[in-house]
Amino acid sequence: ELELEVLRDTRNRTIRALCGQRSVPRSVWELPAGQRRTVLRHLLVSDKYRFLYCYVPKVACSNWKRILKVLEGALESVDVQGKMDHKSDLVFLGDMKPEEISYRLKHYYKFLFVRNPMERLLSAYRNKFGEIKEYQQKYGVEIVRRYRKNGGNSAGDDVSFSEFLQYLLDEDVERMNEHWMPIYNLCQPCAVRYDFIGSYERLHDDANHILEHIQAPSFIRFPERQAWYKPVTAETLHYYLCNTQRRLIRELLPKYILDFSLFAYPLPNITSEFCRH
Repeated sequence: ELELEVLRDTRNRTIRALCGQRSVPRSVWELPAGQRRTVLRHLLVSDKYRFLYCYVPKVACSNWKRILKVLEGALESVDVQGKMDHKSDLVFLGDMKPEEISYRLKHYYKFLFVRNPMERLLSAYRNKFGEIKEYQQKYGVEIVRRYRKNGGNSAGDDVSFSEFLQYLLDEDVERMNEHWMPIYNLCQPCAVRYDFIGSYERLHDDANHILEHIQAPSFIRFPERQAWYKPVTAETLHYYLCNTQRRLIRELLPKYILDFSLFAYPLPNITSEFCRH
């Protein structure tokens, strides 16, 4: 518990220090139009329970969306099996009028969940290129064609992790797909003053804290992980990091550095000694 308090305190202090700098936008209205559109599109609204949740793909957002649907009466239970519809029965702050947006940003309880950036990228890579045809065709084919000699006949289902990282290096952060866009850019923690930042590593405890705070009905609890879900373990992360060119990882870090520093995650260890074990 003490360790957790220290982590929270570090996180809050770092956010305050960065967000206190003059050049940093302090409200969504100070953000450039594209950035404002992104964050407002990721803030989900519950008027009934007066909260805003900034959803981050690959950080348990499907389960939070499930909870929102149950709270609003659009779904009868968090345990309903089946594929998640990420659009229907959800209210996005971006669909509201400016004065409605300002009111909710000022008066509602605001939260988001964060995750180790490298772990999140690996999770997105394995899920999208290992399992989802639409992503293989839309991104995979292009990535292989771009970064592999004679890659023109790939179906996009054999993208290597190194090719994926090279693609991220060449991408403009603001134009990235939401599954690998940095959390900072999705949720803008300087322009939106979040009341609570939960972490993937303490998912259930942090989720329970929020459910208690918003006074959700007692029968609502955070769902268990779906049976088909393949989690990223420390061993899996170690394997991928240690079998990827160090140069790639080092060059990619600046794009995600705010996620590492603001949310108090250690930079990936890619030393020879670490990789020998």
